[in-house]
Amino acid sequence: MGREFALQIPELVEIDEIWLLARRKKKLDELAAVLEARRKAGSAEKKAPHARAIEIDVSGRAGVMRFATVLECERVLDEKFGGFEIVMLVNNAGFGTYGTFEETDIQREMDMIDLNCTALVGICGYALSYMQYGATIINTASLAAFLPLGNFAVYAATKSFVLSFSVALAAELSGRGITVCALCPGPVSTEFAAVASNGARKNVLHGLSAEKVVRHGLRRALRGKPVAIMAVKWKCKAFASRFVGRFFGALFTFRHCKRPCRH
Repeated sequence: MGREFALQIPELVEIDEIWLLARRKKKLDELAAVLEARRKAGSAEKKAPHARAIEIDVSGRAGVMRFATVLECERVLDEKFGGFEIVMLVNNAGFGTYGTFEETDIQREMDMIDLNCTALVGICGYALSYMQYGATIINTASLAAFLPLGNFAVYAATKSFVLSFSVALAAELSGRGITVCALCPGPVSTEFAAVASNGARKNVLHGLSAEKVVRHGLRRALRGKPVAIMAVKWKCKAFASRFVGRFFGALFTFRHCKRPCRH
């Protein structure tokens, strides 16, 4: 999904640069090369933004401070030109783990909280100083945010946090004209399942197109909506979660929604 955001944002938002931040340098460089090729092939009237690949681990407090350092270095470099502005921030980094809490590696679960929650909050906090009226923040949550899930306990809890935080932040920043949108997809065709199952499941079951999910999320965010849920079946599940007891939902998914995982 991160790749789709990078490809689609320049089509919808007027920006000079697009920063690509992730740990895997090879994939970053490949995506940056694609974006640079688009820029060179673009028309004189609408030039695509310059792509910058920044290899960085943003997980946890240490990762947030690395991100803050990147911003500060850019601020110093651009100070003589009047500084720089963040027009759109997308927090898409995150991962999940399949299996019961008791069976999963506790260090892995804590790493998930560090990335899915701590990093997201810290990045939002440091980026806000560089955002002005009309800016947009998109935080990737999940359909899992709407109900506690057995065999997915910590992941669902982290995404519930992201949803709650994002909607509250949207309310707080509405007076500044800054939009915050929580993107809440169900299964999407990405490498998520391979990571979450430690290779036991190669592909996400019944996953929808990442391209369509991202396009819907961007359009909702740019219209000022605080939550984006694309598919009708996902919207129905999110709505139905209001009428399902939280313990019952967790117990039902624990018993009937088993997910494979190599330990």
